[in-house]
Amino acid sequence: MTRARQVGAGRTVWLIARRELNTRLRTKSFLIGTAVSLAVLTAFVLMQSTLFAGESEQRVGLSGQATAIAAQLQEQSNARGVAVRTSTVDDLGAGEAMVADGELDVLVSGAPAALRVLVRESLDEDVRKALNAIVQEQVLRAQLAAVEDLDPDQVLDTVADATADVHALGPPDPSHDQRLAVALVIVAMLYMALLLYGTMVAHGVVEEKSSRVVEILLATVRPWQLLLGKVVGLGLVGLAQFTLIGTVGLVLATATDVLTITGAATSTLVWGIVWYLLGYLFYATVFASAGSLVSRQEETQSVLLPITMVLVLAFVLGFGLLSRAPSGTATTVLSLLPPFSPILIPGRIAMDAVPGWQIALAAVLTLLSVAGLAWLGGRIYAGAALRTGSRLRVREALSS
Repeated sequence: MTRARQVGAGRTVWLIARRELNTRLRTKSFLIGTAVSLAVLTAFVLMQSTLFAGESEQRVGLSGQATAIAAQLQEQSNARGVAVRTSTVDDLGAGEAMVADGELDVLVSGAPAALRVLVRESLDEDVRKALNAIVQEQVLRAQLAAVEDLDPDQVLDTVADATADVHALGPPDPSHDQRLAVALVIVAMLYMALLLYGTMVAHGVVEEKSSRVVEILLATVRPWQLLLGKVVGLGLVGLAQFTLIGTVGLVLATATDVLTITGAATSTLVWGIVWYLLGYLFYATVFASAGSLVSRQEETQSVLLPITMVLVLAFVLGFGLLSRAPSGTATTVLSLLPPFSPILIPGRIAMDAVPGWQIALAAVLTLLSVAGLAWLGGRIYAGAALRTGSRLRVREALSS
């Protein structure tokens, strides 16, 4: 009997999901939205976008005697058109760790006439020239102060040979720029998909509630079945669109030689699909629960605002952290938190900046959160779906 009941419940959920799937796939909004997304992605690829290029501020840490060159470095950098932000690093070991984590771009130590420079992979050429100019100026001053009978040729040779001593923690990654572009594209795609289909779930709940259709449906199915069926159906619609757009973009970028790291990009797309599913399950349940608290479409935006703000924050943090410090402490911690994992983890995978255990831990934490939210969301939906009128509070829905 229990087995038959489970099969019956699963079939009910699938019937509701199939209804949503068939309805949404045939709508003009889905077709137009997919076409527009593909057009935008095509334009992005064909123009070999410079969206992620441009000036970026170089974060330079100064340690020990090198702190004396702060003003000179700013002056030399400004003259070369590069933005530099300096900070004092008291502990050299801590500074090296900051470079390794991506929190600093450059660490400068040593005497001004013999600067030692540490970078993660490579040093910005304008910053290199600025540092070399400072070293050469210091050497020239020393030569002028130490020698009475100057040999001009010898002085010039000595000054020309004086450069900053640059060390890198690792070899430069020639695919870094492409990896960053792929990471930011997958972050943008996930943000748009989660926001669009999460909001669609909420609006669908409100529409059924305001039109009284939900009363008819709940006469034959349980609240959790209706909620789960709606979430699964719209999730499959989003999955189809996400996969189509991602695949077309990948094929086009590879065919036009805009993208040469096809293997890494394909892996990122696959992981993006996995994390779309995890993120959708996480957010859609919350969106649906929030939508059940109101009875009019006009009230939907206000009840969804806190949820959309979390997604916007994840998107903004994704762009900033992946561009500057994909392996940094802040990026690592935030990427393990379920509200941010679906955005940050695929981006870090694209950057090859996340170990396997962190991916697994983030997935487990997200699944546990989904289970908890599904239980809580089911109770809220069951208590609020049949109640119309003014906006309900969560406590009121749970007590129904």
